[in-house]
Amino acid sequence: MNLDPRTPVIVGVGQAAERIDDPDYRAMSPVELAAAAAQAAIDDCGGSAVAPAVDTIAALRQFEISGIVNAPLGRSNNYPRSVAKRIGAEPARAILEIVGGQGPQHLVSELAAEIAAGRSQVALIFGSDATSTLRHFAGAETKPDFTETIEGDLEDRGQGIEKLISRYTVSHGLTSAPIQYALLENARRAGTGLGPAEYLRAMGELFAPFTKVAAGNPFSAAPTERTVDELITVTESNRMIAEPYPRLLVSRDQVNQGAAALLMSVEAARRLGVPEQYWVYLHGHADLEEQSLLVRPDLGHAPSAVMAVREALAVAGIGIDDVATFDLYSCFPVPVFNICDGMGIATDDPRGLTLTGGLPFFGGAGNNYSMHAIAETVAQMRSAPGQFGLVGANGGILSKYSVGVYSTTPTEWKPDRSARLQAQIDDGPTVSVTENADGTGTVETYTVRRDDLRATGIVIGRLDDGSRFLSTTEDDELIALLTDGDPLGRRVRVRSFDYGNRCFAG
Repeated sequence: MNLDPRTPVIVGVGQAAERIDDPDYRAMSPVELAAAAAQAAIDDCGGSAVAPAVDTIAALRQFEISGIVNAPLGRSNNYPRSVAKRIGAEPARAILEIVGGQGPQHLVSELAAEIAAGRSQVALIFGSDATSTLRHFAGAETKPDFTETIEGDLEDRGQGIEKLISRYTVSHGLTSAPIQYALLENARRAGTGLGPAEYLRAMGELFAPFTKVAAGNPFSAAPTERTVDELITVTESNRMIAEPYPRLLVSRDQVNQGAAALLMSVEAARRLGVPEQYWVYLHGHADLEEQSLLVRPDLGHAPSAVMAVREALAVAGIGIDDVATFDLYSCFPVPVFNICDGMGIATDDPRGLTLTGGLPFFGGAGNNYSMHAIAETVAQMRSAPGQFGLVGANGGILSKYSVGVYSTTPTEWKPDRSARLQAQIDDGPTVSVTENADGTGTVETYTVRRDDLRATGIVIGRLDDGSRFLSTTEDDELIALLTDGDPLGRRVRVRSFDYGNRCFAG
């Protein structure tokens, strides 16, 4: 195929990891983990003089620079350039991406487009988290110092969390991912007809095969194969985090992991001597955002994510049955269910739904998890030339979805229609919200916070006029229903106060 010399190709991928109990544990900093992965990606391409040729670097934020959390062991003032310095790169452009698990795939698509437009020739994308090490040394008298100061321009895109939180949601307890996703999970259950116990088993059946993949992955944070019953039985070590999630069904953020991907134009790959057998093409791609949480017509699904998958497949010119491998973002069951529901994929599809082992078992490396999925997909595509692999990367509260379709089959760069599709989503129907709610209504979805001394219920409901409200509850009768019964569709009373809405059993 006579390719345009500006055609982007992924030529190298790399991963790095360490566990606290490893005999050679070194307490690597986030910069060191990312640098190890970046160097592995450069070594993986088989070219020469690659690092000095990198003109663009893009980094994913660690947890400690993604919000208000401090960096207890110190941090670099310029994470992307700290990594670049360690691998001998001096790029003209350095990017620090916004928060969100969609970031790795979004950056691959974005920088591939930059290469196709002739604005870049060699781009390196990476991310890392050393959350496990940070917690390990939290109370230690002697601890490493990860502080670094380095000069150089930085395109810091900010945290970008403004659309994901509000004073209204925070004041009603939506302060962590398990709580937020638990609300979505129970909303999806409402449409399945399953009771709490049946749905819990369905979640365990979805994730048990993931544990087998994780057990065989040398980069896994928790490489242990588990049965369905192990995943869903609540015990002291598998405590309930927030209904309906025991700990083992929740993304594992205590990891020390890094991953990277190296992109080049065809012209640069040839100039730098990268063998074509290493080239993997981005056949399809899409990036879409869901409506804000409380106005979505269906809290249990994110149609935008399904649209992104369909658009990426359309750009690639293939159907879902042509995909050989999947890695569907799996911080909790509902993002996986969402794609399976929308695309007609069986949850026990023999192709499998993960290549890494999934976020609760392989590990949820902050915003960078899907870079590991891309690395595994590229390796799989190289081992089976001509096949297609799909990566689905989720961010926020089922808020953003980025998709990539990969194959070794040569193809020209093709733009997607994400902007046009996004306009359709933005113009779609919404639900009205009554922030100060008084009256009666029904439970649309719910969860129970377990991180306080007293269990606190969180309810999203519909008032009798059809508008949606958000409230908390410490009402003993309602808490008992939320934890031991099935409150979906049940009547409740709600009152507004200066400090928020509170609901009570109807």
